[in-house]
Amino acid sequence: MNILSPVIEKSAALIPIHLQIKSAHILQKVKQCVIKSKSAPVFIETLIPDVTSLALEDIDVSNPFLFRQNRWQSYFKRLRDECPVHYQKNSPFGPFWSITRYEDIMFVDKHHDLFSAEPIISIGGQPEGLAIETFIAMDPPKHERQRQAVQGVVAPKNLKEMESLIRARAEDVLNNLPIGEPFDWVQEVSIELTSRMLATLFDFPYEERHKLAYWSDVAASSPESTGGTGSIDESFRVAAQVAKEFSQLWHDKEAKKAAGEVLGFDLISLLLANEHTKDLINRPMEFLGNIVLLLVGGNDTTRNSMTGGVHVLNQFPEEFVKLKNDPGLIPNMVSEIIRWQTPLAYMRRVAKQDVQLNGQTIKQGDKVVMWYVSGNRDERAIDLPNQFMVDRKNARKHLSFGFGVHRCMGNRLAEMQLRILWEELLKRFEHIEVVDSPQFVQSNFIKGYTKMMVKVTAKTS
Repeated sequence: MNILSPVIEKSAALIPIHLQIKSAHILQKVKQCVIKSKSAPVFIETLIPDVTSLALEDIDVSNPFLFRQNRWQSYFKRLRDECPVHYQKNSPFGPFWSITRYEDIMFVDKHHDLFSAEPIISIGGQPEGLAIETFIAMDPPKHERQRQAVQGVVAPKNLKEMESLIRARAEDVLNNLPIGEPFDWVQEVSIELTSRMLATLFDFPYEERHKLAYWSDVAASSPESTGGTGSIDESFRVAAQVAKEFSQLWHDKEAKKAAGEVLGFDLISLLLANEHTKDLINRPMEFLGNIVLLLVGGNDTTRNSMTGGVHVLNQFPEEFVKLKNDPGLIPNMVSEIIRWQTPLAYMRRVAKQDVQLNGQTIKQGDKVVMWYVSGNRDERAIDLPNQFMVDRKNARKHLSFGFGVHRCMGNRLAEMQLRILWEELLKRFEHIEVVDSPQFVQSNFIKGYTKMMVKVTAKTS
């Protein structure tokens, strides 16, 4: 159910979006009380069993505790080996197909003529009453029009201009870390750096940048969509906050444009400058959806790879020695980190027609989940995939950014942020020690960290 009727949508210019969302929230609460509509699922954590104890048909890789308990590798390996196109008919998110081998994932991702990205990229649906629309969950040609509107923010010229700013911020954050004392890398480095970058991309008030990471976290933690820890009340509240503050930002820039001022290359300015998106504010669910998409896209991939890189080099200390001996390996290692971490575990599609894939018949209308996290560990496509190698050949041959028309548009920016971070880390620290077991996100979509305590040792020369 969309929160906006066509009549309300046409009057969006008169009714602020955040007030529409607040009204929809009230309506939703009344509906739940009066007609006892379906409530959000509640996920209670239990110990995930050894995959060898399960029948194939009982394997459910949508379990939001699979990554949290770090039990995912054996589950996906069994599916790759025994049933690479696997049907789960009884998940809390409804029935879906799991595509787990590299080549099969590539086939689905490249064939948007056979598999639709609409209406959402997560296994589950959206919270009732908050059916936002995002260009990543649109098919061509609408997808291309909206994507092209914002792609300029990561154009080569813009990236080159951002590099010095990214480096200055990395230097500032790293120079203020405590030496020899444990601290939370997630909070002090990964979240801080990505929040600063998000503020730049949106030209959002810098002193309020931490709102952006929080809003992104809430948007990606819906129980209905990903099995996360969010609540419907928090989702509505944050949606209203995002709508209010970004609407104001939009109107401020719109007024500057009308006054003849030259707008910059931030995301809002680019949307305003494009013929297909200049009136996006009058399509509230698209406006809100694409702001949320750009927030999550600019947050989770980079942030969790920043943490994942430190974590994996603690698991493979000989690779850290190799890196210190040859810092020229950093760009290659960045790609290897992104493969290893796979911060967004999958993308969902819907079959537009009956499709034969690896001996299975996927019916028109079936949900199809491309498990990038599994394809990135597929022995058929990647040599020694469970070995982390800073000098891996063809390191960029990973699935984490997707393929085809929906390939991540911010991949070069993410790689640049990670490259600069590691260049600055190697200048300062002899060692970065993970001193306690990391804590992971509850989600079947975000493969990330909530906390990782580390201790850094300064270089002596």
